[in-house]
Amino acid sequence: MKLRYSTTSPFVRKVHVVAIETHQIDKIELVKTVTADPDLGRNNPLQKVPALELDDGTSLYDSRVICEYLDTQAGATFFPPSGPARWTALRRQALADGMCDAAVLRLMESKRPENFRFPDWDNRQKLKVTQGLAALEADHLGPQLDIGTMTVAIALDYLDFRFKNEDWRKDHPKLAAWHKTFSERASLKKTLPHD
Repeated sequence: MKLRYSTTSPFVRKVHVVAIETHQIDKIELVKTVTADPDLGRNNPLQKVPALELDDGTSLYDSRVICEYLDTQAGATFFPPSGPARWTALRRQALADGMCDAAVLRLMESKRPENFRFPDWDNRQKLKVTQGLAALEADHLGPQLDIGTMTVAIALDYLDFRFKNEDWRKDHPKLAAWHKTFSERASLKKTLPHD
């Protein structure tokens, strides 16, 4: 298999962590890719990473689909079976993915020329992240490793990576304590985002 990736994407990182945790990373060739690469469209018509090319030549895209595929190949460990634990994990994944979407949009907005930026747009995206952090602070995150908790940890690391000057820990002490402990996993340490 070939994984189209970047070192900064929280969505790629999610796939990378699942591949490590399910002991499939050695079966995957990592192909560093910029989204402007026209060849990426062959693996993902949306020109986004991650994109996973399977051995038969077909491609999977979107981190949620790729993670579930890898999890299924390994015998389902990240996605709990049907029931309350599954819906909690999927809800947490959706929240953390949405926070990452909003953070990426904020980053893109900050790269526009000053006179083309829209502060209201940035504030709306920041509100999504702020409300997400508040929801996670009120949640009862535990030590279990599933698609939800792992995606939450990755989202928080992405905020640290791209928005260092916005200290989310100050107003979210329970979440900060959980993150400090949970982030000790080797797979998370090995895949920290970098330019």
